[in-house]
Amino acid sequence: MAIHNQPHHRLGFRIPSLYRTGAAPVAATDTAATTTSAHVLAGLCVLTGFVFLWAFLDKTFGFGYATPSGKGWIDGGSLSSVAAGPMESTFHDWAGAGWANWLFMLGLLGIGVALVFGVALRLTAVAGTAMMALMWIAEWPPAKHLSGRSLSMSSNPFADHHLICAVVIIALAAAGAGTTWGLGKLWARLPFVSRHNWLR
Repeated sequence: MAIHNQPHHRLGFRIPSLYRTGAAPVAATDTAATTTSAHVLAGLCVLTGFVFLWAFLDKTFGFGYATPSGKGWIDGGSLSSVAAGPMESTFHDWAGAGWANWLFMLGLLGIGVALVFGVALRLTAVAGTAMMALMWIAEWPPAKHLSGRSLSMSSNPFADHHLICAVVIIALAAAGAGTTWGLGKLWARLPFVSRHNWLR
């Protein structure tokens, strides 16, 4: 009687290998992922810049969104709406000072332009983080009540939009997000910028 060797079928699940065998598909996949990531970061850079530019325009002209009509900077309106926190009185004093108004408004404009055009992102990360930190202190999310005892409407005592925005700006600078759609490459080639890496 002849004995035939039957193939043994293993039961159960096979765990796919963590190692890929084809080098070309991996490279193509990695390139596509890198390109997609670069475009997503570039879009985020432009949108974040527009947030700052819009804040500058609204506070300057009083479009009726965050700044009421007739209360814009050009109308002599105050830039301060601080009503909580340990630095409330300090910020109210600063809001009346010309240097503080100019510094704040030029900061919004400069950060917005730099992000939209993808230039000087390292410097922008420092300036943007400093501005967001000051705005976080001014809004003071840990407070449950404002100085007038009304609810602060704070949704989180720590991680509010100022903190998130600061982290986003730092990430955009670290990733060099201005080189995809912005002028980051041209900016980096400028002789003065190439000699001072902190300006990239």
